[in-house]
Amino acid sequence: MNQFDHLKDDDTGDNEDLAATREGKMDSSGVNNHNNNVRRKAISPGAGEHPLQYNYTFWYFRRTPSRPANTQSYEQNIRQIGTVASVEQFWKLYSHLVRPGDLIGHSDFHIFKEGIKPMWEDEANKNGGKWIIRLRKGLASRFWENIILAMLGEQFMVGEEICGVVVSIRFQEDILSIWNKTANDQVTTSRIRDTLRRVLNLPPNTIMEYKTHNDSLKDNSSFRNTKIAL
Repeated sequence: MNQFDHLKDDDTGDNEDLAATREGKMDSSGVNNHNNNVRRKAISPGAGEHPLQYNYTFWYFRRTPSRPANTQSYEQNIRQIGTVASVEQFWKLYSHLVRPGDLIGHSDFHIFKEGIKPMWEDEANKNGGKWIIRLRKGLASRFWENIILAMLGEQFMVGEEICGVVVSIRFQEDILSIWNKTANDQVTTSRIRDTLRRVLNLPPNTIMEYKTHNDSLKDNSSFRNTKIAL
């Protein structure tokens, strides 16, 4: 984790395609319009950069709540922002993104291992599930950064089980979730839960919820009908 903090303000990377700048041409999501068609090129660490264990891709999704979810194609509307392969590339992209706490409406930011789409049906996700933490308004930006750094810094110690993390901005609350590959592996899911408590410094009585992606497919819901864990 020290390498993340040490390099946080280093903006020397050369991959300008990764940044969704605040000053550029933005839509209401805070993401550059020119990134709708991200160039699919191989991303690798630059000379002298500190490589991540995995490449990670940022995604963004926004839905109009007044429109029923089944009238829209989630896969068509989710937008890829960019992929990072090093600590320096991560901070270059991340520092130019609008913070989750500044987003409005029904919006999601995702960061997933490269090659894994943030969809229940994805091959890497279909047998998995996610831990869910509901946040009061005002906490999303700090918790989002902390959970990303824990994932990129390999603090969960569960091998390749972690698929990605999501922050979901809603009107009454914000929701943080972390997706893993194997929902029925109780040892792994428990370790992820306990690591979340530690890296986010959650109070002992924090309610945490788990939901398998198979259950989400059945009820077409991300956050309803979850299993409670104290």
